[in-house]
Amino acid sequence: MKSFWIILFKTITVLTWFMVVTLYLTWLERKQSAVMQDRIGANRARVLGLRMFGLFQPFADAIKMIFKGDFAPRFGNRFLHALAPALTFFFIAVSVIAIPFGPDIRIGSAPVSLQVFDADVGLLFVLAMLALGVYGVILAGWASNNRFALLGGVRAAAQVVSYEAALGLSLVGLVLVFPSLRLSEIVAFQGGRLAGFLPRWGVFLQPLGFLLFFIAALAETKRVPFDMPEGESEIIGFFTEYGGMKFGLFMFSDFMELLIVACLLATLFFGGWQVPWLENGGFVFPWGGEWPWPGWLVAAARIVSFQIKVAFFCWLQVLLRWTYPRMRYDQLMNLGWKGLIPLGLLNIVVTALWAGR
Repeated sequence: MKSFWIILFKTITVLTWFMVVTLYLTWLERKQSAVMQDRIGANRARVLGLRMFGLFQPFADAIKMIFKGDFAPRFGNRFLHALAPALTFFFIAVSVIAIPFGPDIRIGSAPVSLQVFDADVGLLFVLAMLALGVYGVILAGWASNNRFALLGGVRAAAQVVSYEAALGLSLVGLVLVFPSLRLSEIVAFQGGRLAGFLPRWGVFLQPLGFLLFFIAALAETKRVPFDMPEGESEIIGFFTEYGGMKFGLFMFSDFMELLIVACLLATLFFGGWQVPWLENGGFVFPWGGEWPWPGWLVAAARIVSFQIKVAFFCWLQVLLRWTYPRMRYDQLMNLGWKGLIPLGLLNIVVTALWAGR
């Protein structure tokens, strides 16, 4: 019973962090695009006369979405129309429980893992949940009984199938280097050193795999330059017949995917919560110096390190979204099937030869 309450507490804490950070990613996108375009950005919402750089804007947007009038097309399937955004939201939200946020800590005499679900196939679990999220997008296009919405759903299906293959191939080399699918063990494997001074992170052992994973993951999020399923200037998108909180769930799910991709990049290729040269007793530098730290400070530094890495990759994805133009659909397919997949196979062959030498 005690372990049940611990798991429940960790689940609520992780999901609260996930939702709050995702909420402020909407603020980050609006503010960053404003800075890049020499604008002020969203800053109208205020509390007690304070605007605080627009930090209250996400809550104002959420209130507006909740109270906005709901809409369901009479010519569509009303039940599936309402189910589609909930499916997408659920599968993406569940994936965060497998992410390790820090090392095991001790509360009293009991060790507590900063990970809700440490499964033997944790990596496959996250990828499966992200892949299942597209079912809501496809269902939304079909249940709306709208040609433009259906076209957006079909594009989403084709795009996910194309880039899921590239995404999986990019990780095979990583699994060959770190022989485990358990995310906590993959992070632990990255705690050593290369050549005596470089951290043993996945990005140094699998640079091509990192590049392929990053591009394929961007395509999985369906954001510019890979926003074919929701290109407003072309087909409007799978959410054509959605409004109010249903549309809000789809928009929120896009930012949740962005955050999950940032968590995976930090976990798989940048050491997760690992800090370069920071051991359990403090810093041990390559040139021989040491800097002892108490255990609680080491644990706090590792937790903060993971948050910083995730924040960086969230910022990078938003930057790319407002930098590059949308690709044509044929260019998107060619990149996946003729570019990423052959390079992924080449990376597997080279990694297998190197590991078996």
